[in-house]
Amino acid sequence: MSDNSQKLSFVEKAGYSAGDAAANFVFMSMVLFQGAFYANDYGLSASAAAAMLLWPRLWDAAFDPLMGVLADRTNTRWGKFRPWVLWTSLPWAIVMVLAYTTPDKSWGWGAGMMIAYAGITNTLLMTLYSMNNMPYSALGGVMTSDLDERTKLNSYRFISANIAQFIVGGLTLPLVAKFAVGSSRQHGWQVTMTIWAVVCFVLFLVTFFTTKERIQPVVAVKSSPKQDFADLLKNGPWYALVAYTLFHFGMLVYRGNAHFNYYHYYADKTAMFDFVATLGLTTPDIAKGSGLLDWVGYIVHGTRETAASSNVADVFNSIVNMLGTGTTIICIMLSTGFSKKFGRKNVALVCFSLAAVNAFAMYLLPPTATWGMALLAVTGSIVYAPTCAIMWAMYADAADYSEWQTGRRFTGMVFATIGFALKAGLALGGAAFLWIMVGLWDYDTKLQDAANAIAGYRTSSSIIVGLFFVAIVVCIAFCKLNKGLTLRMAAELDERRRKAAAAVA
Repeated sequence: MSDNSQKLSFVEKAGYSAGDAAANFVFMSMVLFQGAFYANDYGLSASAAAAMLLWPRLWDAAFDPLMGVLADRTNTRWGKFRPWVLWTSLPWAIVMVLAYTTPDKSWGWGAGMMIAYAGITNTLLMTLYSMNNMPYSALGGVMTSDLDERTKLNSYRFISANIAQFIVGGLTLPLVAKFAVGSSRQHGWQVTMTIWAVVCFVLFLVTFFTTKERIQPVVAVKSSPKQDFADLLKNGPWYALVAYTLFHFGMLVYRGNAHFNYYHYYADKTAMFDFVATLGLTTPDIAKGSGLLDWVGYIVHGTRETAASSNVADVFNSIVNMLGTGTTIICIMLSTGFSKKFGRKNVALVCFSLAAVNAFAMYLLPPTATWGMALLAVTGSIVYAPTCAIMWAMYADAADYSEWQTGRRFTGMVFATIGFALKAGLALGGAAFLWIMVGLWDYDTKLQDAANAIAGYRTSSSIIVGLFFVAIVVCIAFCKLNKGLTLRMAAELDERRRKAAAAVA
């Protein structure tokens, strides 16, 4: 058996997954908290804060293909992609801290200097994110040619990513508040992000030292980037996966915005209070307590009569999110054998179809059906979880398809263009929520609890999210990377590589 098809050890799978955990300490911090940091604590205006979130991400999306070209042409004794994980680890950690550092008032900086500092540090952070994460993603496609191992590898990856998301979402704000005591929120952010930066640096080193690139193209890349892209345009599965990526990540952001408003304005707060009370997370004492759960904000103070003015929606929303994330982690671990038995494409089609049905069902829930909301969060995670690893493995299959077609491998270009579609989807999904809310329901951000807005939240969270899933199913249906073709490609590519290795020897 060739080295290309050897099984990956637990250490190598876990080591590779550490890199995505590290990335999610940054990614989820940006998605969940960066806007609030700039607007509430850093001190930027709403328009300036919006610009900080928009322009660096647009630059990041545009930079990804350039990074793919560079990575494909990197040749070191460590491989093409692993070195970038190492080279960017320390700069990433440093800039991560700088991006969440607020210049001291004693420096005498005006508004223009503050905006410039935020713009420069955030742009540097997004650039380093691309320089690290694009090669990291491509690395998973060259560690093994064994199709089952690829799926398992990506399962490990997404378990680690979800664990990181769980930690960041649950601990960041409490830590900020803790370190702000006796100082300021700005200091709290700086210390908390320093902790996350150290964690990221260590995890990136783990990834570098525990992984190995095994797949070597039969022909080294000597073509121009223009030729690479021209050849990529002949890759039919790539088109389907780019479209899938746009809809998928657009859906994630759209759903996130819709669900937040759904739980805060559509769901009945008294019913949520009863739900939380059943879990023992309420107290009639208005005063803030000192227990661990109170310290992290999971205790609702007051009674059913005061629920409307309490933090019950935040607590309920957090519980639902944790139920979903926890279920996803468990189901990823339990579903690794599905693709081997049924094929990645078939599993994805079934799971995303069921996810669409689950989303549509949410429209049927009345505002008081809090247990139904929690149940749909769990069932939605059950049917969605298997797709996490499968789809990233299919990206690697698309890279194989290009090599199978052209005799040349340009994994970096494939993953870079997928990364571009991912980030474009994130940007468009967030904008689409506002466009649709304004266009269909005359949404006014100053009247978030208006009847028309609430109707929009309900429909957006269910029907429109479900339609996103339907679009995803259509994209996957048009992708011809079925089980038979992927097995055929893997066998033929392994044979080519064996012959090439024998010729060199």
